[in-house]
Amino acid sequence: MDSFPAVPEASVSPAVTVRSILHLDEIRGARPQVLSGSDRLDRPVRWVHIAETEEVPSLLEGGELILSSGTMFRQSPARTRDFLTRLDQAGAAGFIIEIVDEEGRPSTIDRDVLTEAVAGLDFPVIVLAARARYVRVTQAAHRLLIGEQLARVERARRVHDVFTDLSLRSADEQLIVDTTAELLGSAVVLEDAAHRVLAFNPAASSPGELLDEWPLPTRQQVTVGMRGRRWGRLLAPFAAAEDDHAGEVLERAGQAVTLVRMATQNERDLLQHAADALVHELMGSSDLSEEEARVRARSLGLGHARTYVPIAVRISAPEVVEEGITSLQLREQAVRTELVAAAKHAGATVIAGGRRSGMIVGVVGCSGKQVDDTLAAVFRRLGEESGERYSVGAGGGADTLLEAGRDLEHAVQVADIVATMSVRDRPFYRFADVRLRGLVSALRDDARLRAFAESELGPLTAEGARGDVDFLELFLREGGNKSAIADALGLSRPSVYARVKRVETMLGVSLDDAESRTSLHTAVLWWRTRG
Repeated sequence: MDSFPAVPEASVSPAVTVRSILHLDEIRGARPQVLSGSDRLDRPVRWVHIAETEEVPSLLEGGELILSSGTMFRQSPARTRDFLTRLDQAGAAGFIIEIVDEEGRPSTIDRDVLTEAVAGLDFPVIVLAARARYVRVTQAAHRLLIGEQLARVERARRVHDVFTDLSLRSADEQLIVDTTAELLGSAVVLEDAAHRVLAFNPAASSPGELLDEWPLPTRQQVTVGMRGRRWGRLLAPFAAAEDDHAGEVLERAGQAVTLVRMATQNERDLLQHAADALVHELMGSSDLSEEEARVRARSLGLGHARTYVPIAVRISAPEVVEEGITSLQLREQAVRTELVAAAKHAGATVIAGGRRSGMIVGVVGCSGKQVDDTLAAVFRRLGEESGERYSVGAGGGADTLLEAGRDLEHAVQVADIVATMSVRDRPFYRFADVRLRGLVSALRDDARLRAFAESELGPLTAEGARGDVDFLELFLREGGNKSAIADALGLSRPSVYARVKRVETMLGVSLDDAESRTSLHTAVLWWRTRG
């Protein structure tokens, strides 16, 4: 008698599958053998039907497991193959058939016919070497299916309760990610639109395995954010694509993250608007009293201080601010947040608001006597945290908040001047630090200075000759040192001499003349500060 091997073992999914049906006692007792489609036994089963006609495929909706004992499927390999192909095309989950003779013994002839019929097919076909009571099989299978539906409803209710509770508790994104990973038993990552990881939980994997090659190819993911304003994705990179439970959990987690971000954003927007309004009033000529200003500033994070210093942070040089407005706004928000953290680390407090696109202004409260040391610590850390280089201007220290506010415009002017400087070796600058450049910047709209500078630079400002202005600026900065200029430009000294001669010819002056250098330096500073 032929032996019939057992059904291949596998970790049984919570869903009802072909494999889980084969593990029912009613089927196991009939000694099942998988003839084809052994790698597709984990296909979900939606219903179980008994069929003895070849017209069954036209009646299916998908996901059905077909049981049969019909002799018509054991006579012609070609005819049987056609039937099985149509079952597969109709979306059936699999086909189980008895191959026993009239005396109830396994039929090797029937088995050979079916073996030939399934050759090359990957559709699950299982033969039974003994009779099975199909009515009991369908009863047991339907109990499994109903149980699965009830379990799914219970899982959905539990997931709903968990994330509703997190939303009511105003849980942050990290706690939501941690909870999601716990529910799935798998790693979860929250990333922004640029694939930067905002929060993660590696679960059973290691952080390195999860993030070293991020982003990883992922089949389970949901977008987060309001429709039309998606800002990121929540992903379970190691979850299987067919894991419906993972999809449901991620969907609810994504909704929770969106709600939390909306609530946080609304609160942050209110705080930013309040800070903007106060800073603008401090800069203007409002009827704001010192007491009211301090009360409002304290509610926004600026503590009582010995000295108040007006500051301005320019995020980008003018030619760089052509990025998208959303991107620039995100950077401004990040600078505000980082500025508060940097001030706290330096033992200070700060209130900051927007002056214009790309410019953050505010007041730093310093409690100690070493005000400049505190400011240096704040702005060094600001640059380190963000990895960006900012242009920072500061006014003088003031005893009152209103006095500091009146000097904010000067801090803005200094920040604008610093943005034009090619060499910046300080974390912040005051007017006294920018010297002649500061004076030129303050007078840059004066028609007399404009006429003077344009007459000095003359043909160097013509289209196609702008590189000569850069060369002249380097020449003046290096004090005419040809070797230093050659090193900076990667040129030979003879080439530098030739460039100098060319500029002198274009301007009609000698670059060795001290007064000519002074005049040209002033003109170049005006050229740069006018943007």
